[in-house]
Amino acid sequence: MSENETPPSLTALTTYLLSKVGRSARTRLAERLADHGVRLWHMAVLAALADFGPHAQRDLAARLAIDPSDVVKVIDELARAGQVERNRDTADRRRVSVTLTPAGRAALTALTAEATAVQDAVLAPLTAPERAQLHALLARVHQGI
Repeated sequence: MSENETPPSLTALTTYLLSKVGRSARTRLAERLADHGVRLWHMAVLAALADFGPHAQRDLAARLAIDPSDVVKVIDELARAGQVERNRDTADRRRVSVTLTPAGRAALTALTAEATAVQDAVLAPLTAPERAQLHALLARVHQGI
């Protein structure tokens, strides 16, 4: 028995395996995104704006479960990079609306390619049908939490 062998009582727990695989995938993704000078929250903001359209900063923070002060920092960084624009909400001048720019959409495309490469590496032991099955099962679990 190797000293590095994980105790079978842990590997028998699906939650343990999810945790270990998730941590490895997140670390790999964070490293790939860092090569582009961004963090996962940057990608999350870009994705939310691409998928759901313009958002008030406060609503974006709530949607992504990011502290409002942290989302402001991320949006500041994305705005400096020209990937998002801030405008006063025409319906409520007190609110600031954040919109994805064409540069932001291009950045999201590049970041998604990086995320897909990480996903392919992490899921390399699985066949295409197994990957689809795993995705469907995890999507169901995700909806339940």
